[in-house]
Amino acid sequence: MMKDVIEVRPLGEYRLHVRFEDGVAGEIDLSDRISFDGVFAPLREERNFAQVRVNGELGTICWPCGADLAPDVLYAWVKGEPVPDLRSPAADTSGGLDLYPR
Repeated sequence: MMKDVIEVRPLGEYRLHVRFEDGVAGEIDLSDRISFDGVFAPLREERNFAQVRVNGELGTICWPCGADLAPDVLYAWVKGEPVPDLRSPAADTSGGLDLYPR
């Protein structure tokens, strides 16, 4: 069951403090978890990365450049659990996870 993000704070050096509706909270270091290309390219600049906000409609975090991350993935990272398999039928067949479902 998906847990919504209700708070996010940038901590510098591509780290975020994230809190979920069930009270689970923690720090996530995204420096080695996302590639800073495509829609994430603007986030290479820390001033852009620091513009992270909660999107209440999606229940996750997003940035003005249009980048967002699946809340289930964020939840797993905070809890130190395996990332859920979010592959959709339309996901590529290379075995990569669809971390940004639409």
